[in-house]
Amino acid sequence: MTGTDPASVLAGARFLPVLTVPSAETAGPLADALAAGGARCAEVTFRTPDAEQVLKGMAAHGGLSVGAGTILTPEQAERAVAAGARFVVSPGFDEEIVAKCRELGVPVVPGIATATELMRALKAGLDTVKLFPAEPLGGLRMLRALAAPFPQVRFVPTGGIDASRLAAYLAHSVVLAVGGSWMATGDHLRRGDYEEVRRLTREAVDAVERSMT
Repeated sequence: MTGTDPASVLAGARFLPVLTVPSAETAGPLADALAAGGARCAEVTFRTPDAEQVLKGMAAHGGLSVGAGTILTPEQAERAVAAGARFVVSPGFDEEIVAKCRELGVPVVPGIATATELMRALKAGLDTVKLFPAEPLGGLRMLRALAAPFPQVRFVPTGGIDASRLAAYLAHSVVLAVGGSWMATGDHLRRGDYEEVRRLTREAVDAVERSMT
């Protein structure tokens, strides 16, 4: 396992909170709630103007390995790492983003939705990809269909997955981690309901622990 292998960050967690955070002021209490619930890592999406400041704040917390998601360009990847990102996630496969992450020495998990995209990722030397958007693509049926001809690949299914589907994804050995946002939605953050964030995170972590016994 190398420093650029996503397993170096995600394998022990197996559950990846995917966060779209509108305000940097939310970073501290959100990181506290996730860590209190037992989360070990989190992905901050670059979908809001404050994303870099949110990432900086959560990375400074110290209790989480924080990465950057929805990275669409090499320049965004560079900014994310400068803000403290420990890993980079992209919704699709882009050779330039992969190359930039290797240059920066951080793990990258590109998104794929087809066998063709997966073969491109393998050709680029990657063996971990984000299946996105997982549920709209067919969920577990799509996961099994791709895993059969590509047994060497590890998947991070993300997109449309909720608490009721988490255990089913975790049951598959090809799944490195499952991404989801149900434990920290926009509504939770607008209300400042960090106790609910903590509770839902704890439930997800408990599901992970049950899957490993």
